[in-house]
Amino acid sequence: MKESLLSFSLEKIKNLIVEEFGEKPFRAGQIFSRLHLGEEFFEMTALSNDLREKLTEKYSALPVKIIKTLKSTDGTEKFLFLLEDGNVVEGVLMRYKHGSSLCISTQVGCRMGCAFCASGLNGLVRNLSAGEILGEVICVNKYLGGGLGEKRKVINLVLMGSGEPLDNYDNVVEFLRLVSFKDGINISPRNISLSTSGLVPKMKRLAEENLSVNLTVSLHSPFDEERKKIMPVAKKYSIKEILEACKHYFDRTGRRYIFEYVLIKGENDRREHAEELIKLLKGRPCHVNLIRLNEVKENDLKGGTEKEAYQFLGLLERGGLSATVRRKMGEDIEGACGQLRQKYIEQTKED
Repeated sequence: MKESLLSFSLEKIKNLIVEEFGEKPFRAGQIFSRLHLGEEFFEMTALSNDLREKLTEKYSALPVKIIKTLKSTDGTEKFLFLLEDGNVVEGVLMRYKHGSSLCISTQVGCRMGCAFCASGLNGLVRNLSAGEILGEVICVNKYLGGGLGEKRKVINLVLMGSGEPLDNYDNVVEFLRLVSFKDGINISPRNISLSTSGLVPKMKRLAEENLSVNLTVSLHSPFDEERKKIMPVAKKYSIKEILEACKHYFDRTGRRYIFEYVLIKGENDRREHAEELIKLLKGRPCHVNLIRLNEVKENDLKGGTEKEAYQFLGLLERGGLSATVRRKMGEDIEGACGQLRQKYIEQTKED
């Protein structure tokens, strides 16, 4: 599999163009911008035929392509991306009044093993490169007819698809630098949310990267023993350690943090859970995002009703917490992480 130039910074492309191909440095800027527009080398007509042929021989341009799209009645669109080695990942485009948000994947599969999630049903296959993660964004932006910078159509990014972003730390950090680079698609870190299951050392390391993305932590229970049943990673890092890492992130970046809380009927949605959340989080610079469970056929976990979700929200708000219920989107197109990929894998096996 050829290395994709989409993983390269502008400076790295410049060195490559000058040292390997003997071209003028300004060619690097042309290549970089056209890559971020989703062009293949043969489409870069400002380059000589000779250079395009040499680039095609040694490198790939866009390492991702959209092979399936599903559109929900609420406007949400789901994408299945094919990678050059035949693996697939998925992304979801959610449309809001303030602009579109794209949820992307950072790994093929996942090894976190969260009970409610379809992403990890077959374990971790491999990490995505920085260029492959960026390729998801570029593909959808091109699909929407977007350009670079202020002309882009993808306004916000959420790293909350398949995979644990901080389990693929180096590639994800490089992706964040590439996607926010001023001469590329240029999505500000303030428009990017990174979701983690709570890998405490990597959370602390991220705080030192000078990126200031919105840190989102999957909590799902205020009790360590219950959380261990839902999320195996909780056996390694306690809620106390997670809160300490969140405080460190806020101290270093000034960015408030968000806790994702998937409401699972009869498991983590009782009054005592709300009361404990209030004890843990009141007074902290954080927000709680309540999510009604997207049910997955491979497990027997059930989501509650919308009314029950808002009742739980009321308990948190009366206790002094900032909280919201996330609007449920894409339910008719298998909007939960990993569901479309899992279906594709099953169909491929049958064929």
